[in-house]
Amino acid sequence: MNAAAIRRMGRPGPPSPGGQRGRPPRTRVGLWIALAAAVLVLGTAGTGGWFYTELSGNIHGAGVDDALGDNRPGATRGGENILVIGSDSRRGLGDAYGRGLTTMQSDTLMLLHVGGSRRWATVVSFPRDSWVRIPACEQGNGTSSVPHHFKINAAFAIGGATGDTAKAAACAIKTVEQNTRVRVDHFMIVDFRGFTGMVNALGGVEVCPTRPIHDTRAHLDLRAGCQTVKDDQALGYVRARYSLGDGTDIGRIGRQQEFMRALTTKAKARLYNPKALYGFLDSATKSLTTDPDLAGLRPLYELASGVKGLPTDRIEFLTVPHYPRARDVPGDLANVVWNPPAARQLFTALTADREMTGARLKKAAGQLPPAANTVPVAVLNGTDTSGKARAVAGRLSELGFRITATGNAPEPVGRSTLTYPQGLAGQAKALAERIPGLDPTVSDRAAPGTVTLTIGPDLPVLRG
Repeated sequence: MNAAAIRRMGRPGPPSPGGQRGRPPRTRVGLWIALAAAVLVLGTAGTGGWFYTELSGNIHGAGVDDALGDNRPGATRGGENILVIGSDSRRGLGDAYGRGLTTMQSDTLMLLHVGGSRRWATVVSFPRDSWVRIPACEQGNGTSSVPHHFKINAAFAIGGATGDTAKAAACAIKTVEQNTRVRVDHFMIVDFRGFTGMVNALGGVEVCPTRPIHDTRAHLDLRAGCQTVKDDQALGYVRARYSLGDGTDIGRIGRQQEFMRALTTKAKARLYNPKALYGFLDSATKSLTTDPDLAGLRPLYELASGVKGLPTDRIEFLTVPHYPRARDVPGDLANVVWNPPAARQLFTALTADREMTGARLKKAAGQLPPAANTVPVAVLNGTDTSGKARAVAGRLSELGFRITATGNAPEPVGRSTLTYPQGLAGQAKALAERIPGLDPTVSDRAAPGTVTLTIGPDLPVLRG
């Protein structure tokens, strides 16, 4: 690189969205790309052609359309949705961190919705311990996985079982789409190389733990007080979970948010230094895998330009409303379940291209449905397919519902029904929330003390 190019690299460009004053950005580590995209706007302004070409060539493109199938939600009425995946891929890192890891992992999953008016945006975080249905996914070796319920972050690993990044992304997209009914238009994957490289390019980031941290799982040993971390220490700090707070993924979010705010502050102070700028951008772009439409500096620049001017109070950072799965399935202390009515309001707003504020979402999440294990359910088979009642009852039982009986309906039915006696309206609604399109009906003929699900040929996939 010649001297003129280096001087051009150091020229100030447009301000980064992360540098706006007001409420600090509330992100998780998986949204590294939001900062990286902002810096791309800053870094590419006025740079030489060689610099632009090299950085653009760092970005990997992966086509996923063939692996997504036809069972996809319709297009959003306005705007676009970008799924951001923070990957635990150790490619290029050996086993210095995460020794023994044999599959691709998804550390973070977020959905960025940019409003059609380009005047607002919503970032939705999916807790990685969300208990959801993972659909059948191609795995890159001619086989497909079996649909089942598990943590949402497992979808990326299932699709990437053979190391195929495109299949990993496709499985994550299918899982998000089928559980939210929100269509994903684009995706971005950022792996660990991007995080450590960006931190190191800035000379490290200051953290200030209030007590010593000794976490063997995160390979972390820090004293109390302010200190600069980089390399494995930085990675361990944002990933430490069991030795800090309540030991949950939810509790880790706050610490990751604080680190990202510190990283943003350090970036603003250092990125006019040519060496720091190049190292930061080189690490950021090498860590990126996107769909083909976003694979390059120009489309990322255009995406960043679409949101960088938004006022802080029109960018809403939300987390899917949820509650501990132990409420439905006593003994499961490791997972969370989405609050069905509140989550549905959030996803409906995204599909309709309507803003959802944190205050409105909090109000919607204030009312929890009855716990699944308090809902007595009889499952009857109204089809000619034997064993269907038993199969559906088994899936409901996995979700925590209390199955009181299974059997055949008195006669075949043309469509599925959900009936209940007086006094069980709340329980019937709680079950209906897991069966899209099925409305509960009160009936004097319903079995006393039981919600009755009669299966017809139209029974859709169960949620949750």
